[in-house]
Amino acid sequence: MEFQTIGKRMPYVGREDLVTGWAIYADDLRLPGMLIGRILRSPPPHARIWKVDVSKARRVPSVVAVITGQDVATRYGILPVGQDETALAVDRVRYVGEGVAAVAAESIEAAEEALERIEVVYEPLPAYFDALEAMQAPPPWIHDDRPNNILREYHHHFGDVERGFAEADYVREHYFFCPRLNHTAMEPHSAVAQYDLQGCLTVWSSTQTPYYLHRTLAKVLGLPMDRIRIIKPAVGGGFGGNEVVTAKLAMVAGRPVRVTMTREEVFYLNRGRLDQHIWLKVGVKRGGSGRPERIGPEWGDGVMEALHGRA
Repeated sequence: MEFQTIGKRMPYVGREDLVTGWAIYADDLRLPGMLIGRILRSPPPHARIWKVDVSKARRVPSVVAVITGQDVATRYGILPVGQDETALAVDRVRYVGEGVAAVAAESIEAAEEALERIEVVYEPLPAYFDALEAMQAPPPWIHDDRPNNILREYHHHFGDVERGFAEADYVREHYFFCPRLNHTAMEPHSAVAQYDLQGCLTVWSSTQTPYYLHRTLAKVLGLPMDRIRIIKPAVGGGFGGNEVVTAKLAMVAGRPVRVTMTREEVFYLNRGRLDQHIWLKVGVKRGGSGRPERIGPEWGDGVMEALHGRA
């Protein structure tokens, strides 16, 4: 059977814009009357919030909108098991850089001045910077409904594991630690939002999951899904952004708003790859993994030698 596309070389759609510099990213967008949004971020890694006073920020000339965690308090999350996020902190901050309040202004200078005038009173709480230490920590936990700071524990068993190890010619156990990784994408995470007079919201975002974002915005902002449109321009940096905050600022201001992270914010807020503690136990047999007709003894010997070489 002859296929039109399968097994054929196909041109990449849009490659010309990417290599010539004509690709439009979220931070490139300029809408009429657009405001600049900035987010006030928490210095302490874990603290109770006793007060957020934004009255002085509202009086800064050119500031059009100011919001706090109480304005976007609905919890959400990408995965069903992890519905524990809020767009801005509500009552407590849980990591360095968590958003506490946000402003939209005519200029970046006015927005930064407004952030400086916001007064926040924190009560420091114990903070832990290693997953193993955090799992041994007493209350208060990061989330009160997650004992020992464990989001979820699960176990997968395929076949007779104990028998497999008992019959293995060689068993190797080792501990691995993978430190946090930041991809340093070419584009800082950015989002633009516009809320029109008909009550329809349009969000341009450097997202890789526009349908997840669509659902999240409807849930947090209380809008019907048919009144929300997500546009994904060229993506230079994925792993999430400030879409909920940007959208809420646009709704409050009645004007388009763009929020773009600084490179510093990307470094300490990016969810690229987190620390990983790995305990690995591997059993191998000479002759391969039960299919000697395809993986001969030389494969099994090679694996065993490589494992011994890593001791």
